[in-house]
Amino acid sequence: MSLLTRTATGWVLIIGFAILFGCSTSATQTNDSDADADANPDSDADTDTDSDTDADSDTDTDADADADADTDTDTDTDADTDTDADSDTDTDAVTDSDTDPVSGWTLIWSDEFDSAEIDATKWEHEVNCWGGGNNELQCYVENSKNSYIEDGILHIVAIADSPSGQVNPPGDTSITTMPYSSARLRTKNKGDWKYGRIEARLKLPDQQGLWPAFWMLPTDSVYGGWASSGEIDIMEAVNLSPAANLVYGTLHYGGEWPNNVHSGDSYTPPAYVADNFYTYAVEWEEGEIRWYVDDVLYATQNDWYTNSGNAFPAPFDQPFHILLNVAVGGAWPGPPDASTTFPKEMLIDYVRVYQCSTDPITGHGCATN
Repeated sequence: MSLLTRTATGWVLIIGFAILFGCSTSATQTNDSDADADANPDSDADTDTDSDTDADSDTDTDADADADADTDTDTDTDADTDTDADSDTDTDAVTDSDTDPVSGWTLIWSDEFDSAEIDATKWEHEVNCWGGGNNELQCYVENSKNSYIEDGILHIVAIADSPSGQVNPPGDTSITTMPYSSARLRTKNKGDWKYGRIEARLKLPDQQGLWPAFWMLPTDSVYGGWASSGEIDIMEAVNLSPAANLVYGTLHYGGEWPNNVHSGDSYTPPAYVADNFYTYAVEWEEGEIRWYVDDVLYATQNDWYTNSGNAFPAPFDQPFHILLNVAVGGAWPGPPDASTTFPKEMLIDYVRVYQCSTDPITGHGCATN
């Protein structure tokens, strides 16, 4: 989620944070300095010093959607009919019979969050207080108050509790204090994929200053630091309200920050995303990426590049991993205000990854729409 490029559709390099089948987080952090309104690099808690320029594909651009991100039509479709395109506010997890989105897709990885604890074989917590390269206001922590499973739902919770921690280990171990704690989970080196359908069924937090994201970063920065090696923002949202019920889908690519660019779109679901579960997905094949909300196709991209000099479809021809997080503040949403109440949480019913059985090598032949 990187603000550096994160203004879906219209994002500008807003210094940012942030979003496969061969493959979070470490988000593509590019040196998102505030100076760049669009630079949203999140430093993948990896070894990056979290400067967006990480050669480490981890450079997070923390689900960054630019303040500019405006026209997305993120219509993520839930393979699970229980999704809430209708105003259903339930939090029950989908059943195993709901695991096939459309013909041609084969489920190869999932977390249904049916266990008592977060599965350490699938997820890693990033722990840092550097602000994701987007001047965000949270420390990401590994604490059961900020990330836990209950009744088949993963909760990622932002809390106003003024935590202290290392800025960005191992590179910067100095101690700082932030106004908020939250969690950022990734599948890096535990689940990495190149091509396929990646989806999650989510209910999002709202109000000023909240920035939830479901996104992907390259597991290895083959083409250089953020965003030269790419970032895929499957879903991100900022400052949600009934009057601003938008989700965004964005790509970050081009050169290393600040020579990165982004492109994307936005979508307004039929019911409020803070009251209802929706399924947000991308279908990623060689040379094309499509965005869905409850299987409604709202964006397609098939034109991008990397300044590394490698031919299309670089950089989106390498393994990526998944990230889930709730950022607070940052260049895109701005800080919380007096109207914002805490705690705030994103609810995750499941995360699933599918392979196209028609052509697993290129991913061609399984498009939903």
